[in-house]
Amino acid sequence: MGIPFLKMHGLGNDFVVIDDRASVGRVDQALAVKLADRRLGVGCDQVIVLEPSQRGDVFMRIFNPDGSEAESCGNATRCVADLVFEESGSEKAVIETRGGLLACRRAKDEMITVDMGPARFGWQDIPLAHAVPDTAHLPVALDDLTDPVGVSIGNPHCTFFVPDAEAVAIERLGPLIETDSLFPARTNVEFVQVIAPDHLRMRVWERGAGVTLACGSGACASAAAAVKRKLATPRMAIDLDGGRLWLDASDLDHILMTGPTELAFRGNWPTDDAPAG
Repeated sequence: MGIPFLKMHGLGNDFVVIDDRASVGRVDQALAVKLADRRLGVGCDQVIVLEPSQRGDVFMRIFNPDGSEAESCGNATRCVADLVFEESGSEKAVIETRGGLLACRRAKDEMITVDMGPARFGWQDIPLAHAVPDTAHLPVALDDLTDPVGVSIGNPHCTFFVPDAEAVAIERLGPLIETDSLFPARTNVEFVQVIAPDHLRMRVWERGAGVTLACGSGACASAAAAVKRKLATPRMAIDLDGGRLWLDASDLDHILMTGPTELAFRGNWPTDDAPAG
């Protein structure tokens, strides 16, 4: 029989989505690693598993390609919300994640808005390995990168403001910062260029995944960090490698992210008792 899946993406941040609500437990860490492999599996930035929820419309479990679990994923949340809208006929949904409950609604032009919840700047919330004087100015420096902002959007982020996002050696620097001892749970890393007060350019190294075309929680972290440092207006557009997201950080307890979703294709992953073909 195999395991049916959907291949979806938000701005090229791509996911294998499996509905496991009727048979929880089919997808474990080992299977997620196989599915995410771009040469031997389906290939994706994250494997998304839908499970029953007592608090929302669905619980979204998020596996990174290395098998670790993420607390939150903004682009995947929009994709899952789109599926819930289609299933329920409603234009509102609540997605439960390890990082909390995320309220979603249909926006104009078939886009989806997600309330990603609060931006948390407490050192224990991020989390950091120890207290620092000001999480808006972390003591992290590598090459000419200095003075990042630490913030949690349900998952940890370290955001650097740089003069030219395109010039950052992201594949070399990203993993070094992700595993810096200041971050006991590792961290996502954003490199952000302020083009105008309402326009940012962001590139991202995702914890457990590497360079991705887009990261919704990273865009939220960048918006919150820019507002915290008074570098941007609360409402802004953020250009990622895969396209544009719209952020509203007017209320740092409710970061709103709006963007598109796409269904790429449907498939069926063969299981041991269901040979391919």
